[in-house]
This record gives sequence, structure tokens and C-alpha cells, in this order.
Amino acid sequence: MSHIPFLKPAAFTGLSEAFYRYIAPDPLNRPYWVDKNIPLGEQLGFPADNWDEGMLHYLGGSAAHYDPAPFATVYSGHQFGGYTPQLGDGRALLIGESQDAEGKGWEWQLKGAGKTPFSRFADGRAVLRSSIREYLCSEAMHGLGIPTTRALAIVGSDDAVYREQQETAAVVTRIAPSFIRFGHFEYFYHTGQHQYLAPLADFLIERHYPECKQAENPYLALFDAICERSARLVADWQAVGFTHGVLNTDNMSVLGLTIDYGPFGFMDTFDRRYVPNHSDTGGRYAYNEQPYIVQWNLSRAGSAFLPLCDKEGLVAALDRFPEQYRQAYLKNMRAKLGLSEAKENDSELIADLLELLQGRADFTLFFRYLSEVGNVHDDPLPQRLTGLFAEDAQRPLQLWIGRYRQRLRAENSGHEARRERMNAANPLYVLRNYLAEQAIRLAQAGDYREIERLRECLSEPFTEQPRFADFAEVPPEWASEICLSCSS
Repeated sequence: MSHIPFLKPAAFTGLSEAFYRYIAPDPLNRPYWVDKNIPLGEQLGFPADNWDEGMLHYLGGSAAHYDPAPFATVYSGHQFGGYTPQLGDGRALLIGESQDAEGKGWEWQLKGAGKTPFSRFADGRAVLRSSIREYLCSEAMHGLGIPTTRALAIVGSDDAVYREQQETAAVVTRIAPSFIRFGHFEYFYHTGQHQYLAPLADFLIERHYPECKQAENPYLALFDAICERSARLVADWQAVGFTHGVLNTDNMSVLGLTIDYGPFGFMDTFDRRYVPNHSDTGGRYAYNEQPYIVQWNLSRAGSAFLPLCDKEGLVAALDRFPEQYRQAYLKNMRAKLGLSEAKENDSELIADLLELLQGRADFTLFFRYLSEVGNVHDDPLPQRLTGLFAEDAQRPLQLWIGRYRQRLRAENSGHEARRERMNAANPLYVLRNYLAEQAIRLAQAGDYREIERLRECLSEPFTEQPRFADFAEVPPEWASEICLSCSS
């Protein structure tokens, strides 16, 4: 197979070749399927009988010829606060674009398909371990309703790849409306190639932000819209206990998508200082730092808009971010608590709840079980809820629940309707690190079934699914010992 019939040249190639380089993938030896996201394929108009040997080689970077021609894009970025002049797609190749039944465009990218001109000293490969994590978390986030890149397939090979130790290679096919990052703008700004900033911004406005065309300054409206989407995105992360782990500007999407899943983590026991990446010794990208880091990253992107906009307008857009985030976060947290009205003291109620949970209870299960709490003041609390807390935390829990019930009565909240609302806002299943680790260990031994079980379960995380009861348990003790790095 030299082409996928409905895959066309990506619109991005209509920009100057200053933005990208054509490069052929490095073939994998004896590729094989690790997992196929058949439901996503169907959404893309991908026929079920297309998952054949030719498609295996095509999505594994091993086809004899590619049409359209694959390419890698160039960008830079601020990594852990320091500027890196050139990064780019070091192990990702964009192989074309398709349209779904609704006419929406999707770019297709092979991650792990070999070296590119932007690989620097890397080998351009991805390992099976990290590929499984990205594949599963992309789909888990989509199931949660959080904007994200998607993942169509994993192709594996027994080719050796060296990270902390020798591992085997894999390629993930991921798709998104666009893979443009903050770092694309930063690269052309910091290299003095300002003539390319307007065409890049025009491309984004035409394809993804058409509402900005009517603004007095469309470029300022674009930056303002990127800020607002980013505020909503990080508010979504905070509400489900997700920590990105490497929140560099080159890992931030201008579409407000979650992108580049490395050492991420969903918290088990709530910890506001949770850091999933052992390389982040200073906690720069800790859970509670994420809103501030996103605003800081936006300020770096804003600098790259200076040739297109007045500084005062950019600063004003950045200054709106904290309130945009606060409102999005409160909306999310009220939904998690089953509150249908906004009250003045809700922020205090939420802050005190997080103080109660700190180091004491499982974040995901607490909110799920909280839906079982009745409105009546002296009704006994559900055992599943109290069982999350040690004996010394039972009294603080009771006190907070008393305030919560008072708040529910203030809006005459009916229990059954509230329970339905809460279960629609609080997932029973998230991709906990230990669940991903179990699937990885099995896959490394040649058993890929757990990957598909997790993908299927996480596609409906709010619906109780008895066949996946093992994914909704309190994590085992060894889960806390899992240590992730940037190669994860």
C-alpha cells in the first residue's frame, strides 16, 4: 500500500517550506499490531476491512512509498522555564489529512517513525511503554470530554530502542485538527523570521478560529481565544486530578488540546503538590502549579505575537486569564458537587474540601461516592465514602458534609436528580498509572489484551461497567512507587 485513498495532503503544506521538511519514515522490522482503535476509525470513515497488512506497514512507517509525502514541522519552546532555540517534530511525521462525515479535517501523524531533521541527538523512535501510555490517555481524555489529540493505532516491532534500558519500538498513529503549538510561533519570532508569523496566524484563523475574522485586529482576537481555550483546558485537568508532567510551551496546543502525553498522571490520593515526573525535582509542573504555568506559557506565546499586535492588547488578554480560569474551574467543581446554582461562598466550600482530602482520600472515588450522600442532616454516610478515610479524618469529614448538606438545601436540590448530575460529571474510571503499568507489563510479555480492555472501558468513564470492576478499585500499595520520566 502506497496511500490511504481518503488521505489527502495536509493543508499545512500550503504554507512556506520554512515551516516543515519532507522526510521518509524509518521502516520498522517485522511490524505487528499492538492495538487498533476501530471505533475511532469508523468515525473517520475508515472501513473495517482496511485494517490489513498494507495498513499495518503504512501506519508503522514501513510502507515502500508514501503519498502524500510525510513531513516534520519546526518549532522551538521554553522547557522548564528556559528557552530552547530549535525543537520541532523530532520523532513525528505528518502523513496527510482526512475529512470525517461532518466535514471536519483531521491531520494524521506517525509518532516514533524515525529521525527527522529536528531530532537533534535523538533516534526518532518511541518505545512500546510510552506509546501505550499516549494511546490510552488520548482516548481516556476524550472519554472524559476533555479536548485532546486522539490515537488510532499502535504498531509494534521487536527492534531495540535504548532509553534507561533496552526496550522495543512502537509507532502511534495520532490525529488532531491541528498539531500547531505555541512553539511554532516562538520559533519564527525568536529567529527574527517575523514575516512568517502572519501567514501562520492567518492559517489558524481560516481553519480553526473563523470568528476572529470580524475583529478589529484578528490576530489579537486569535491570541485572546487561545488564552480562553487554554484556561478552560487547565480547569478541566484540575477537575479530574490530571497532571501533564511536562508543561513546556512546545507541549501546548494553540487549539487548547491536551497534547504530548509523557510522564502524566491522574492522582490517586489527593495531593495538591502531586508531581508525576521524577525529573521535575523542583515541582515546577506540580498539579497545583498548572494554572500558573499555563498563563506563563501564554505570556511566552504572547511575546511572539508582538509583531502582529499592540503590547497593551496582549497584556490585557493575559490579564483576563485568571478570571477565565477561575470561572471555568468553579463551573467544573460545582458540577462535581452536584450544585446547579452559583453561590458566593462556593469557593470556600471547595477549598475546604480539598484541604480535607489532602493526603487522605482517593480523589476520583471520593467525588463518585459523594453522590450517594443524602440531603437529610442526620442520615448516615455511605460506607464506601467513609471507608476512604482513616479514623482520625472521620470527624473533619462529618463536619464538611454538614456544610455541604446545608448548601444543597439552600437550592432545594433533590437527591436522585443530583446523583444523576454528579455521576455524569464524576468519572468512575480514569487511567491511573498502575492500570497503565499493568497493561504495559503484559504487553512487554506479548499480551496486548489489557490495552483494549482499558481503551474500551475509558471510552465511557462515567458509566458503571461491571465487567471492568477491577478498574474502579482503590489502587494497591505498589501504585505509589511508580516513577515516571520524560521517556515515559
